[in-house]
Amino acid sequence: MINLLLNFAASNDQCFHTFFGLIPWYQYLKDKIGPYPQCDINNFNILPGANDKATDIPLVLAAVVDDLLRLAGMVALAFVLVGAIRYIYSQGNPEDAGKAQETLINALIGLVIALIGVVFVSFLGNKFG
Repeated sequence: MINLLLNFAASNDQCFHTFFGLIPWYQYLKDKIGPYPQCDINNFNILPGANDKATDIPLVLAAVVDDLLRLAGMVALAFVLVGAIRYIYSQGNPEDAGKAQETLINALIGLVIALIGVVFVSFLGNKFG
């Protein structure tokens, strides 16, 4: 239980702060230096060609897309719960049960798409970052 709370809370000894599993925008940047690499972002390149490096904008966008996909997964999980509650309250009514099943199926499809997207974007971000 304590580990779960520590994963969701920001720790004071590091600068890598998360909130509900969302990553910061600088997660995939390559040139992080210092004792806490997440804290120091000294070589952030906006334009390509600066210091013979490519731009870091795609890495920042990958982190933002990763967070958006994680939020989509949370919303899909909420809709799974809504569909389950609607199915329970349908009380055998075929129309309400059908709507609830449709909600559950769509939410599960959205959850799978969001999970695959998070894995794919995280892989790309870590590979290129």
